[in-house]
Amino acid sequence: MVPERLPLWLQRYVDKVSDLSLFGGLPANHVLVNQYLPGEGIMPHEDGPLYYPTVSTISLGSHTMLDLYEPRQPKDDDPTEQPRPPPRPATSLLLEPRSLLVLRGTAYTHLLHGIEATHVDPLDTASLPPNAAACPSARPGARLVRGTRVSLTIRRVPRVLRAGLLLSK
Repeated sequence: MVPERLPLWLQRYVDKVSDLSLFGGLPANHVLVNQYLPGEGIMPHEDGPLYYPTVSTISLGSHTMLDLYEPRQPKDDDPTEQPRPPPRPATSLLLEPRSLLVLRGTAYTHLLHGIEATHVDPLDTASLPPNAAACPSARPGARLVRGTRVSLTIRRVPRVLRAGLLLSK
């Protein structure tokens, strides 16, 4: 990773997250800005060992549902078996506009996370997310229509290149 100065508006978010001491007392030093249009998602994945084992995400614009999955096992890749249906999430969290999500501990180191590509997130009594009590829009029977969402993923990269790079043709 090569450090670059952040725009002032983005640095304010990084400073506020850093003030929460989520990264072992060190400031956040990495931001990933993603835009998700309605109907777009991201495959289940893990962030890996390059980062400090905590990630914070600020959701701007629309809500989304973040799905958490148990990791695949070697037996899941048996080529002699018939294709399996996609895995079902172990749980899902509602990320409302202007919310901050922090994943750490086993949620970061053990579970995969992803977002289903859909236009609407229907909620019923049996499928309310575990954080529903903290989310005003999480009502049984609600049909949450996704709009454009921008996520600011703010984290700590322990190893950053300290010297400038010389680029030549």
